[in-house]
Amino acid sequence: MANPGDFAYTVKQQADIVRIVGDYVKLKRAGAQNWSGLCPFHGENTASFSVHATRQFYHCFGCGISGDVFSFVQKIENITFPEAVRFVAQKLGMALPKASYSNPAEAKEARLRTQLLEVHERACGFFQECLKGPEGARAREYLLGRELDEETIAEFRIGYAPDSGFLLRDRLKSEFSGEVLRESGLFSWKQESGLQASGSRLQPGSSQLSAIGSQQEQMAPGLAPARNDKSLEEKPEASSQKLAAASMYSKFRDRVMFPIRSEAGKVMAFTGRTLATDEKSRPKYLNSPETAIYSKGRVLFNLDHAKEAMRKLDYAVLVEGQMDCISVYAAGFHNVIASSGTAFTELQAKLVGRFSKNVVVNFDPDTAGAKATERTLGLLVEEEFQIKVLTLEQGFDPDLFIRRKGKDAYGTALKNSQKYFDYLIERARAQFPVRSAEGKVKAVNHLLPHIQRVPSRIVRDELAHEIAQKLGIDSSVLRQELKHAAGTRAAAAVKAPAEAQVTDSERILIRALASAQQMQPGEEHLSARDGAEEEFDPARQAQYALHNEGLHHGLATESLAEALLNAASDVADVMDLPRSEADRRLLASILLKEDEELTAERLDGAVRALRKIHLRRRLEQVQRELQSAGGKEPAQLQELLQEKMRLKRALMDPGIADSGTAIAV
Repeated sequence: MANPGDFAYTVKQQADIVRIVGDYVKLKRAGAQNWSGLCPFHGENTASFSVHATRQFYHCFGCGISGDVFSFVQKIENITFPEAVRFVAQKLGMALPKASYSNPAEAKEARLRTQLLEVHERACGFFQECLKGPEGARAREYLLGRELDEETIAEFRIGYAPDSGFLLRDRLKSEFSGEVLRESGLFSWKQESGLQASGSRLQPGSSQLSAIGSQQEQMAPGLAPARNDKSLEEKPEASSQKLAAASMYSKFRDRVMFPIRSEAGKVMAFTGRTLATDEKSRPKYLNSPETAIYSKGRVLFNLDHAKEAMRKLDYAVLVEGQMDCISVYAAGFHNVIASSGTAFTELQAKLVGRFSKNVVVNFDPDTAGAKATERTLGLLVEEEFQIKVLTLEQGFDPDLFIRRKGKDAYGTALKNSQKYFDYLIERARAQFPVRSAEGKVKAVNHLLPHIQRVPSRIVRDELAHEIAQKLGIDSSVLRQELKHAAGTRAAAAVKAPAEAQVTDSERILIRALASAQQMQPGEEHLSARDGAEEEFDPARQAQYALHNEGLHHGLATESLAEALLNAASDVADVMDLPRSEADRRLLASILLKEDEELTAERLDGAVRALRKIHLRRRLEQVQRELQSAGGKEPAQLQELLQEKMRLKRALMDPGIADSGTAIAV
């Protein structure tokens, strides 16, 4: 939490949450102070994510998440609170104080992440140097054969890892501890007991080193991320002793190196393409294992370069590999991205959706590529993307197609991309000839799972009709099959139950109470009418009404109103109040709908309406007591009857209801 006087508070006061969130979410103005867009934290097709420019907070009416600029950055970047503060401060160009953390574990994790980023930056520079040196001649020849010019090589920071087990280690060991190097994922290691008995140092290229490297490369992907590694909790002395007894050597050797960067452009992993002719003991492509800074299912290659073009053009081109991505980008299609050493994931789909909900999928046309396309389409359909599929000629991946046929031909192919279900229907017809009843059944069964993923029932019905026509079957039969297979889809609730029960009068009272926390400590009150009515203080009037008459008791907003009434005077941000998650969602939903000016007349009207609510509730209670008054004394019955009459007169007489003290309820 940001408290007055600390650095986080200063950063928060200067940050524009609309601009910060706008770097991740395509926002559109939705009122005087509100901006809206598609929520980056859950899949949706209709914008339910709102940002309040004045109060500097966000709220999603779909999934209910809300918070300030720091909580947004924490969640979207998967970082700690101190890191989020520093992240926002750097965007603002503010000088950073020495970092502080809430506990030693948090500090240790943050230090490790910082050091790992530095390790990868140094390694990237080392690989770039090696590519330019005499040892990089074969790598340069390979890149020339792929028609990559110096500008593209520099832009993507492509390098070369020399055929040595120790050069990179020796370059980095003076700057970083052995523990950090081991956690980087750039090295493999083996205890001395497994090396030569004489203790002599293994030389690069030796048969023993190759065997060890092959073994370790198989083991490395299974290593746990650094934050879960118990070795980090060991005492430094014990850790140093163990590392001193280990032989550490480069995982990447004799490979063209493609850096994998974060959305912010920080190098956090590598893919290495081997130049060795003997492929028996080495994979063609070797990827960094997952570490404390890298999770391959959460990263898209080239997103740091492509995100602005994705926003501007409002679509993304999704390819499979780094070379395909680089070639398409170099050809002028800057909105291209690639999955990074893994099958496309749900998290990656959400990541794309932050910049555009339109995507062209261009995977290899071979069997494996076609299956990957279908898996990817399924994820994108569930996230409600508008999808097209670009299928190139057999034997051509995007890189080869551009090199052989040119960028103009690729641009034409891109424009002629198929709608995703036209592609799937063609695939089904090719795999299962529909001339026979058996073929039609197989084709339908192949397509049904894809139709089921479509969230909209209307779209599903349209697709069923189109598929029935193209497969030559009765559309009503297909709809029945779809209904049987899909079952009932649960609709996501847009409003929380508590929010649905809140009256307009309650909303006005909550807004009035919250206006006290909108003022900064020590700030003089300014009228809603720029001084025309200096005596009007909505917070003070609301507090008076609720304190003296208890109008909030029994309402859906009772606990929230009570918290605002008792809020400490030094709480500058109403969203920082310690409340339940339900109250936070309710407060956010109310404050994000501040469409009308909070005038004295509107506040008075809300107070009158709440008084009448209390009168009606008391009247209902009195009537219930009269109906079950069998054992009451005559005097008690008479008192209840008189109260009933007073309550009815009060409800019919606006003057009495307005007084607030004329009737004790």
